[in-house]
Amino acid sequence: MSLSLKLALTGVVLFSAGCASAPPRSDYSQFRTEAPRSILVVPVINKSIDVNAPDYFLATIAIPLAERGYYVFPVNMVKSVLADDGLSDSNLVHAGDPRRLGELFGTDAVMYISIERWDAKYVVLATSVTVELNYSIKSAHTGQELWKNHQLIVYQPQQNSGGGVAGLIASAIVAAMAKAAPNYMPLAHQANIGAINAKGTGLPAGPYDGLFGKDTAEY
Repeated sequence: MSLSLKLALTGVVLFSAGCASAPPRSDYSQFRTEAPRSILVVPVINKSIDVNAPDYFLATIAIPLAERGYYVFPVNMVKSVLADDGLSDSNLVHAGDPRRLGELFGTDAVMYISIERWDAKYVVLATSVTVELNYSIKSAHTGQELWKNHQLIVYQPQQNSGGGVAGLIASAIVAAMAKAAPNYMPLAHQANIGAINAKGTGLPAGPYDGLFGKDTAEY
């Protein structure tokens, strides 16, 4: 059984936008004024201890942005072009002027993402797998931030899969499997959905979506 199925059957996924109460509605005034048609996703900053996290995560972000109605530059092509231009360090890219990226790629906006956590912690008979991300979109014309979001998702297998010793052994096995080979991808997908599609805090429909300009009540 895949871990993604285990998420549905044997675990608990906790979602958070950074606080216990619902996050306040975002201010979309500048975003709608600029109405970006294209988004450039630059290499992510990785603050976790997993060196593979940035590559795994980048494989999850383009499709939800495109489905929301935006043209998304191919992430691997972007990474290669930046490296050729001497910008292989994601920290330098994030610290730079987004207007330079606009000139280089001809994009309307730039998405910056930092991986705050991408880890699994084993405690007695349970493993918690955590993905925490910060998202930001800046104008490639003015450099101004147009939108930001924070996502924290934690997967916790059930502490007991049954009664008695057998249940404890089953719980230990599930926790050990999650610790030995944690599958972060379902959590990354859920984080992206929460960041991009949530009403009031996600992204308004882009120009390649039929709802473009018609969702002002939600965004």
